[in-house]
Amino acid sequence: MAGKGLSGLPKMDVLLAREELTGCGLPYALVRRAARQALEEARQALLAGSLEAAPTAEQAAARTLELARALARPGLTRVVNATGVPLHTNLGRAPLSPRAAEAVRAVTAGYCNLEYDLDRGARGGRTGRVEGLLKELTGAEGAYVVNNNAAAVLLMLSVLTPGLGVAISRGELVEIGGSFRVPDIMARSGARLVEVGTTNKTRLSDYAAALDSGAAQALLKVHPSNFKVVGFTQAAELPELGALAREKQALLLCDLGSGALDAGPFSGEPTVEEAVRRADVVCFSGDKLLGGPQAGILLGKADLIARIKSDPLARALRLDKLSLAALEATLMDWRDGILPPAAAMLGADRASLRRRAEELAVLLAPLCPCEVIESPGEAGGGSMPGVSLPGWAAALTPAEELERFFRRWEVPVIGRIHKGKLLLDVRTLLPGDEAVIAAALARWKGEQP
Repeated sequence: MAGKGLSGLPKMDVLLAREELTGCGLPYALVRRAARQALEEARQALLAGSLEAAPTAEQAAARTLELARALARPGLTRVVNATGVPLHTNLGRAPLSPRAAEAVRAVTAGYCNLEYDLDRGARGGRTGRVEGLLKELTGAEGAYVVNNNAAAVLLMLSVLTPGLGVAISRGELVEIGGSFRVPDIMARSGARLVEVGTTNKTRLSDYAAALDSGAAQALLKVHPSNFKVVGFTQAAELPELGALAREKQALLLCDLGSGALDAGPFSGEPTVEEAVRRADVVCFSGDKLLGGPQAGILLGKADLIARIKSDPLARALRLDKLSLAALEATLMDWRDGILPPAAAMLGADRASLRRRAEELAVLLAPLCPCEVIESPGEAGGGSMPGVSLPGWAAALTPAEELERFFRRWEVPVIGRIHKGKLLLDVRTLLPGDEAVIAAALARWKGEQP
């Protein structure tokens, strides 16, 4: 019976000659690849017994066209973030501001003066403008940027502490996403790890003892970005570590992780400006609380940053023109008092979020059962650990069916299922996202029997 079914499969040349495929406007090679996939799917289904009869040529062509269109779409695509997590790592973290997005478009539409000084008519440096803005915003003597904060940590330690003992609290030997561990990166840099204190308590005297004994010649403070230790705890903070480092003539390095330029929207986060005043070199991410592109930002004493910039590893880790353009524009936003989208999302108040959720529910209610509920969230991206953000969402049913449909929509809509409902949290919706959700839901409703 299976053989009879297999013999009924359309021939490849017959399938490819159908008008709906020859006139679809897609490249022939792509359509042929999709046709092979469609026929193979049918073949495997027939062999497995999940398909009783071979598809007709019309059915096979329809499936081929569906697959071909999917293959024609880029793998990396825009999605609607309705999770309520502004710095969602899986969804690309911080969305760029309009100014930053336009800056990227402008420098990629043609050539740009990446390493060309227009005033002198000669070769120039690629990071000068960004460095100037960073120094202006933070008060740092020197600045440099690389492709992410993990690279910044590696570069900082590799250049400034090879062969030196670096004291770090046991409570700050963190692991972040992708199995990136501070002890591993220290070993790769050539620095010697000197653990001090305990997991929950590390006193200033623990760091002092490591310096006095000669075990350590530098101190490293790491922000525990993605967790928080509570209860019977104690930690030495940057002001006292800075005073100790100056007294002992030791380097104080600081990995701030998220890096808040302004304490306003970011509950309890140390600011970059404060860290720069205390530490010799500070590093943090560009795509977290700063709200820009993926980048690792290094700030600190002019002579130490100069050493970092001149190291061969700095070139291997340098930032590309797209990220430089986006980072410069993001810093200009901060300079001009304009909050990037992620920062604005994090600072959104409860009343405005509830109002937006109610407006979304009014838009969606004619299309499916919908109600407005509270939906506490978090910052995401390893930022602001332990901080619960107030939130409101439109809650839809049937949850699993809608979640699957939204995820496969032409502009995928990503929400979260909670207690049998699909929550669309308004905190992370960007202008125009509500219309995308409504269009998807209208199509879903139109397909219901």
